[in-house]
Amino acid sequence: MRIKFKILILTLLVVSGNVLAQVPAKPITAEEEQKIWSTDSVGNKMADKLVNDNLNMFVSDKLDSLVNTWYIKNAFSYNKSEFDSLPGELKGYLPDSVYTSRLQAIDSFLPLPYNETVRNFIGLYTIRKRELTSYIIGLSNYYFPIFEEALERYQLPHELKYLPIIESALNPKAFSRAGASGLWQFMIGTGKLYGLEINSYIDERNDPIKSSDAAARYLRDLYSIYGDWHVVIAAYNCGPGNINKAVRRSGGKQSYWDIYYSLPRETRGYIPVFIAASYMMHYAKEHQLLAAEPKFKTTTDTIEIHNYLNFEQLAAVMNISVEELRQLNPQYRRDIVPARPEKPYILKLPSDKISAFIDNQNQIFAYNRDKYFPNNMLVPLKGRHTSRGNIADMKEITHVVKSGESIGTVALKYKVSITEIRDWNDLSKKRRIHAGERLIVYVPGKTLKNKEASIEKPKSKEANPAAQQTADSKTQQVKTGKAADSKTTESQESAAAAEYILYTVQSGDSLFTIAKKFPGITDADIKAFNNIRNVKGLYPGQQIKIPKKA
Repeated sequence: MRIKFKILILTLLVVSGNVLAQVPAKPITAEEEQKIWSTDSVGNKMADKLVNDNLNMFVSDKLDSLVNTWYIKNAFSYNKSEFDSLPGELKGYLPDSVYTSRLQAIDSFLPLPYNETVRNFIGLYTIRKRELTSYIIGLSNYYFPIFEEALERYQLPHELKYLPIIESALNPKAFSRAGASGLWQFMIGTGKLYGLEINSYIDERNDPIKSSDAAARYLRDLYSIYGDWHVVIAAYNCGPGNINKAVRRSGGKQSYWDIYYSLPRETRGYIPVFIAASYMMHYAKEHQLLAAEPKFKTTTDTIEIHNYLNFEQLAAVMNISVEELRQLNPQYRRDIVPARPEKPYILKLPSDKISAFIDNQNQIFAYNRDKYFPNNMLVPLKGRHTSRGNIADMKEITHVVKSGESIGTVALKYKVSITEIRDWNDLSKKRRIHAGERLIVYVPGKTLKNKEASIEKPKSKEANPAAQQTADSKTQQVKTGKAADSKTTESQESAAAAEYILYTVQSGDSLFTIAKKFPGITDADIKAFNNIRNVKGLYPGQQIKIPKKA
């Protein structure tokens, strides 16, 4: 209930735009600085408690995730012998006085105190993970202007652009065990709350521009609640609910250092990581950290797409790799731009490819059209075959993962293989599924028809009581031995079936777009023929009847 209340507050803030005016954050006081370095009853430094091995591993994993991205494998070059040529003093930690004076010299909107945990993470970025830090600096030249534009739009401190370094190591397709995704690591619920489109084909959490705008609005709303940027950054990591609990446990105090020991362990180290990332970006030159330079032009431009497009179509005609298209457009989950005339989408391309796309777009869209989009319809997974035949001949089901379910249990339920589920949903071998996640499953039509009750479907609000009563009546007839009446009913059904054809609803379909596929049929015809009351109640995999006059 408390979480719903918090979401309601954030929603009202988004709608009204009524946020507190921006005021400079108070510098950390001498008393607060002393509190960080004071000793507890057993003589241990409080700063020592800040060190969190789990968080250290978390940040290292985020950095290591960069290694598997297409950019790092193919687009950036790094001299691995660079570390050997470093001066001796840069191969280890510098004196604390150097770190302290440098942090104090940064003209930062946010206070940047120094302690042993900050030192630990400065070492991670400048010594232990130098190679990956160079990649981050190289990628920052591409992503930081996007972040800064979004932060400026909502008059937020530009220093917040360092948050994605911690959250994702600037990997736009980073995915956490908890289900957070993208540069800013949005959860599905929060992403949708801030207007990001997330479905089987699109995940705008991975769109650098749209996710940055959503993140800036989220940070703005958090600041309007807490008024302390350290607390806001902590809330971004652990959620407002945990911050509110920490405030209550601390007797209503709202300063970050006052609620510090009531925060989750990982969040306690989150501010030191942020400070270390700020230090690293400001003093990269002093540590001889050079940006890993891309091997190709990074200038890009966008073009609006108004029809279904597969990346392979574009790659075949324009001599650009599918991998590069994925990196430039990480929001498209299946290498498909599911654009339609009434709902266009943006495609990002290298600037020198835009003119070629415009000149050749008819050829691009026509290339192997029937293979990628049979009957000009959106068919997932590029028409690939599985052990069960062509996907185009199978029914698509959206399965909502329940708590405790694994890929194996889902595969067993629908009598498909684990490999097929991973293939259909682009899941890596190491990736686990989590409760609430939606999986696409393909089931043969006959199997689906015979085992309708076992298939996951959203509950339809258009259920016809009269139809249900008829079905119950048929069941009763069989039970009471009225076989003749049952056969008569079945004959009537067969005659009725000859008057319509079944259409399987695809992702993004509406009654209007479906009607356009059948000449002579209107959306009103389909609505009346299927007794549909709520036109927004369609869902992928649903079967509706199209009158045979089509």
